[in-house]
Amino acid sequence: MPDYQTMDFNIIASDCLIATNTDSKRVIDLLEALKEKYTDIELIAIFNYFLKIEYNSDVLCWLVRTLDKYRDSSSLEPLTELLLMKDHTPSADYDREYYTNVRVLCAKAISNLKDHSSVHVLMHCLNDKNENYKIRLSCADALGRLGDKYAVTTLMDVVSDEEEKSVYIRESAAVALGLIGDIRAVDSLVGILETKNGIMDKFTYLKEKVVEAICKLNPNKTDRVFKALKNSLSDENPQVRINAIEALMDYETDEAAELIKNMLKDEDDEVQRNAVIALYNMQGENILKEIISTNGYSNLCKEEARTILEEESEDGE
Repeated sequence: MPDYQTMDFNIIASDCLIATNTDSKRVIDLLEALKEKYTDIELIAIFNYFLKIEYNSDVLCWLVRTLDKYRDSSSLEPLTELLLMKDHTPSADYDREYYTNVRVLCAKAISNLKDHSSVHVLMHCLNDKNENYKIRLSCADALGRLGDKYAVTTLMDVVSDEEEKSVYIRESAAVALGLIGDIRAVDSLVGILETKNGIMDKFTYLKEKVVEAICKLNPNKTDRVFKALKNSLSDENPQVRINAIEALMDYETDEAAELIKNMLKDEDDEVQRNAVIALYNMQGENILKEIISTNGYSNLCKEEARTILEEESEDGE
């Protein structure tokens, strides 16, 4: 039986001044000193216990970050309880908002454990519109990192919810869908790009993340998806246009190549540069030579084409 099973956690907690009003720096120094005395498995058990009884935010943040480095499955329960603020009685001096940063770290640490049973907890916090938006944001991010396809429907609902007060949460949901990689999300994402009520004009960063997610999902090359990406080439946000170029590159059709070729004359330098790279990936060196020799293309496009050709020449030597 491991030694930690017979350890008296309360004595160790008392020695480390856990759950007292002691300055957090002093407590953390005492916690650091434990690393010289106990094994990793003992430390995990100790810190898991402390997570349940400590109420100082700085100390809790230290505990969560430390447990996140160990990433032991035994930490899932105390991390989950703290995220939900379950059976955790804060001091009368602190309210629920005082623990926001701690709970954000908990969501990240939970996702890093890669235990798919945690998907329900993360979805619960994400769906609670009365919850602090930072907590919901961190749970959307955590669902993406966890990669459980069970969360896809919930994330699709969030990213499509025009009544959602925080556009940042919708953006994070879009990113999460891209990370999970479930093709079912494509229709919801394309639907956002098709919105014509003017609301989306205010949320260019959301569109950026939506197009990026579509690119990662590598959807079936339907006319609907193609049209949405084509329209995104006219978006006012350069990064949306760049992401659309990257997504269209995978089509490998003459029509897609022609659309990207038109972007060589875009007003933004990075859009032009990405168009050159995309065309090279689609059509090879001949398109680079065409860009260099054709009047009407910017010096930036020509220089990018020359650089790629030179790099290819050096690699071939």
